[in-house]
Amino acid sequence: MIRLKSPRIAARGIVLHENRLLLVNAYPDGQSDLWCAPGGGQDPGTSLPETAAREIHEETGLHVTVGTMCLVNEFHDPANGFHQVEVFFRCTVNDPRFDPSWRDPEDIVTERGWFTADDMETIRFKPDRLFDLAFTDFKPQYDPLEEIVR
Repeated sequence: MIRLKSPRIAARGIVLHENRLLLVNAYPDGQSDLWCAPGGGQDPGTSLPETAAREIHEETGLHVTVGTMCLVNEFHDPANGFHQVEVFFRCTVNDPRFDPSWRDPEDIVTERGWFTADDMETIRFKPDRLFDLAFTDFKPQYDPLEEIVR
């Protein structure tokens, strides 16, 4: 029997610059080709916007200004009981240039990039509504619980 765990709370950023969306591959060493918005787990006593700014910087080396909330997304892995609730925020980047010497301090993110709407058609990404969040007039909403994809 799988022991259910308390949900992990995370914050992620929808960062657009010149019609390109900032994405990361959060599977080290090419374990997966799945891309997602940068972000990560909330520390106790830290706000969700502070979490988003910190995690985006850690995962990309970029500094952002965090704006309004635009999506609450949930996913889980029934095989191991993992459950995450993610709150997405619209963000603006202060300087979009990547520092070539950047390294994720947790060694999770090894790839980062700016993707156009056309680029998004050629990659795998999660959550499913990520494209709409970035490239359409998407209204804030709740995205129902779905199983994790690797």
